[in-house]
Amino acid sequence: MASDAQFANFICQQMSGAKDISARKMFGEFTIYCGDKIVAIVADNQLFVKPTSAGQAMLGQPAMSSPYPGAKPYFLIADVDDPEFLSDLITATARELPDPTPKIAKKVVRKVTRQPSTKRSAKHK
Repeated sequence: MASDAQFANFICQQMSGAKDISARKMFGEFTIYCGDKIVAIVADNQLFVKPTSAGQAMLGQPAMSSPYPGAKPYFLIADVDDPEFLSDLITATARELPDPTPKIAKKVVRKVTRQPSTKRSAKHK
């Protein structure tokens, strides 16, 4: 089941104290960014936060669940009504996550065609 854009916007508003929060729709669900780091996923109108030790310390024993089949488990956040807590959780999570690796531009391979030579080699004379 796809998530509502309205719910994803609500989640972003709740975390807005974390600064530079945005959401991108992907395959009917939403990926939540803090700056350029992916910190959470909204799937089936539920919030899944990337697991970190800082998040674990804040949440205690959080429920773990995968946002979609085949995904690694994330922290499943049931209470999304405390904007200060969510902002703190996302800030701590983003701080602990590594910076994304820069994308390397794909190398363009050009096919070189040889022009026929107007000079004859010594062999062909």
